[in-house]
Amino acid sequence: MLSERQENGKMNYEKHLEDVEKILEKLKLLNREYAVIVEGKKDEDALRNLCLNGRIIRIVGSISDMCEEISKEHKKVIILTDWDKKGGDLCRRLKKYLEANTVKHDDRIRAELAELCKKEIKDVESLFTYVGNLRKRCLKRNL
Repeated sequence: MLSERQENGKMNYEKHLEDVEKILEKLKLLNREYAVIVEGKKDEDALRNLCLNGRIIRIVGSISDMCEEISKEHKKVIILTDWDKKGGDLCRRLKKYLEANTVKHDDRIRAELAELCKKEIKDVESLFTYVGNLRKRCLKRNL
């Protein structure tokens, strides 16, 4: 059986774009209240280009020290590491050290994006370009 995002064995780009944009909209709303942890500057730039205006924390130095610092300002954060092996390992380590510092964490957005995008992209820094390309495909199909 074909998924909702497929028609006649082909990707339904409109549905796929809608699904990705729903997740990103949820992330924007959550980011008003909670900081988002990303791996690097390119990830932060991509999220800023997608109109996230809240606090974004880049992983720098020791994860245990960083989580201790985070605990001084935040009671809950969103983990948005890449969905490759390295990103998965970082996510697990962040969870461990955040929990040790009594900081709640949410990685559901990461999981949802990974599930939707893993065949096309593997990292946060590609999100902005990916969404732009999906929008172009949808426009071309509707012309």
